[in-house]
Amino acid sequence: MPYLLNTLYAIVLAILFPWLAFRSLMTGRYRRGVASKLFGTTSLTLSSAKPTIWFHGVSVGEVNLLVTVIKAFRSRHPDWQTVVSTTTETGMAEAAKRFADLTVIFWPFDFSWAVKRTLKAVAPKLVVLAESEMWPNFLRAAEKRDIPVMIINGRLSPKSARRYGKLSWLAMPLMFARISKFAMQTESYAAALRGLGVPAERIIVPGSVKYDGVLGERDNPQTRKLAEQLGLEKMDRVWVAGSTHAPEEEIVLDVFARLRVKHPDLRLILVPRSPDRFDEVARLIEKRSLSFARRSKLTAPPKDRPSVILIDTIGDLNAAWGLADIGFTGGSLDGHRGGQSMIEPAGLGVPVVFGPFVWNFRDAVQRLLDVQGAVKIGTPEEMEPALLHLLDNDTLRRQMGEAARLLVLAQQGATERTLDVVDEMLGIERDGQKRRAA
Repeated sequence: MPYLLNTLYAIVLAILFPWLAFRSLMTGRYRRGVASKLFGTTSLTLSSAKPTIWFHGVSVGEVNLLVTVIKAFRSRHPDWQTVVSTTTETGMAEAAKRFADLTVIFWPFDFSWAVKRTLKAVAPKLVVLAESEMWPNFLRAAEKRDIPVMIINGRLSPKSARRYGKLSWLAMPLMFARISKFAMQTESYAAALRGLGVPAERIIVPGSVKYDGVLGERDNPQTRKLAEQLGLEKMDRVWVAGSTHAPEEEIVLDVFARLRVKHPDLRLILVPRSPDRFDEVARLIEKRSLSFARRSKLTAPPKDRPSVILIDTIGDLNAAWGLADIGFTGGSLDGHRGGQSMIEPAGLGVPVVFGPFVWNFRDAVQRLLDVQGAVKIGTPEEMEPALLHLLDNDTLRRQMGEAARLLVLAQQGATERTLDVVDEMLGIERDGQKRRAA
């Protein structure tokens, strides 16, 4: 099977190569770490006297999710070595910043030789995957080396469940059967796994780690620094549209232009999800003749107080949420992506609006709606009246934000529950309040 998969991967790579080469030439992407991805990481400066755990996050979102988990793990087990991997270049930049004192590597392509070399170099006692990223050759190589693999903060959308269900005869032996433990965000995700045939004893539901990773307080150093850099003042009202995808930026900009007629003090902070689209979004703003500034170009607070600020840098969204009076979470209007996280703004007391397509956060959405801490709209046309209602009602806005914040606080604790299972996987036992390696 590894040779068959290698051949399949090689064919796909050959087909995609002209497009990848063109994209690399135009954007500079897909160049970093090619050798280690293709051939595997062969040498690392790790101590053979200390045990190693390997955490993996696909891109920026998963890397940020791991910050809380890894910090808590290292607090529990300071004698363990931690290796962090990621797949994308933006994920690597974020991981290098977030885990500056750790070994950070690129996840290898799923060629058998690449995964074998990387597993040999890292030699982990456990591989922890954030949310997903199941690759057959990697899982097979880990199994042959008796290295357990665990998924934390797992989720399984209805679309993915249907797809895996159709291919369960293949997906089960190649992937699902080789995952030692699934720590899922919600019971509905766990039920979907059981429906695919995963044994119940390999599934736990500790909750979502994302609730633990929120900043929690608006008055934090990152938010204060960003407010100063952007030249925001206390009298400003701020709308943050975060993790947006096409065509959401156009919808947001058009709505913003109309909202400004009644609320001239409103300023928009726009944060596209993909760095590839920063220039494209900047052109969309220019076409509408809105005054704007790009975060990456600011060397001092802008003197002309632009109405729109484009965050075209990585890692500033969480700080930006702390500036928001109202919010919109992207990926929720086009029916393809299933929404981006609304947990971070909710934890900061921001009343958020999102579209109808939020299956990635179904549980969080329902909880927020139950406490009246968010607004779900059915169409893009409903965005403007929903936001206007919030802007016109200060008391309602504050009540919704506080309800959202309290909800997030009530859901925290998944990190510790997840790490209890990680300890079990590693053979680390409790001795009263003390943990020790078995």
